[in-house]
Amino acid sequence: MRTFAASALREPPFPAERHHATDQVAQETIAWARSLGLISSGHRLRRLRRADAAELAGRACPEGPVDRLRLLTDLFSWLFVMDDSCDEDGLGDAPTRLAPTVAALLDVLDRHGDPTAGPSTAAGPLGDALDDLCRRVRAVGPPAPLLRFVSQVREYLMALLWEATNREHGRVPELAEYVQMRRHTGGVHPSFTLTDLALGGLPGATDRADPTLVGLELLAADLVCWCNDVFSYGKENRSTPDGHNLVTVIASRQTGGDEPSALRAAADRFNDALSAYLAAEATALATADAPVRSVLRARRTWIRATYDWSLVAGRYT
Repeated sequence: MRTFAASALREPPFPAERHHATDQVAQETIAWARSLGLISSGHRLRRLRRADAAELAGRACPEGPVDRLRLLTDLFSWLFVMDDSCDEDGLGDAPTRLAPTVAALLDVLDRHGDPTAGPSTAAGPLGDALDDLCRRVRAVGPPAPLLRFVSQVREYLMALLWEATNREHGRVPELAEYVQMRRHTGGVHPSFTLTDLALGGLPGATDRADPTLVGLELLAADLVCWCNDVFSYGKENRSTPDGHNLVTVIASRQTGGDEPSALRAAADRFNDALSAYLAAEATALATADAPVRSVLRARRTWIRATYDWSLVAGRYT
């Protein structure tokens, strides 16, 4: 599948970069996950190492303070552990099984990283790690990124319940529905927020609400998720197929189960979206101020980072 993806997906025409502290942070994030009980030893540790959160973070955030790269990397580690718990360990097989965990994590988010609040024991290691992330976001930035981050993680958790409901009923979503929800199940938006925080690109509310920037943000999220879907399709369909992949959705809803046609259609969708992104970005750059330019540069690095990381990530083997 990696060979197909590399040949069918258009290589993003952005420079490939990597933070100088990537290898250092790779060791630190594993230690962080172990210290909070997210993983111990055995297959969960090997699975997180294969995911290589630091490599993705170092490529997506090639500049900025090391502690903020660590924050982004630790978020990725948390997302990988949460996703694997749902997708591979059975937590997300049904909404009734996942709901208590989601409720406990929402309780953590409601605290907004309050340093005076006690631990939320109901959430376990996932909650302890999420609370640590919220506290660190609160400590390094103004209130706006914290509020945005908390809201986006909440949307991610709600989207996981949507996935669990689909799994329980063996349901493959409609394409438009999938495209919308994939932006949330991928954890892309909170990842963008912490990247902006690391790079110092924090535009105000007026810029955030600008239709051009909103459109670019959605296109960037789609490109990240669809690239991930094409590269991961082979692994996700190796045993029990999961309906939460762009290729699977297209095969089920548009090509009558024809897998090669669905793969080609998914790649075409990515390539068309990349062309649309480049055209919209050129328009935005013509009038962008410094904070918006920083955000646009961050989205470029994200799109490129996802492609480059996917080419080598052990997570998809």
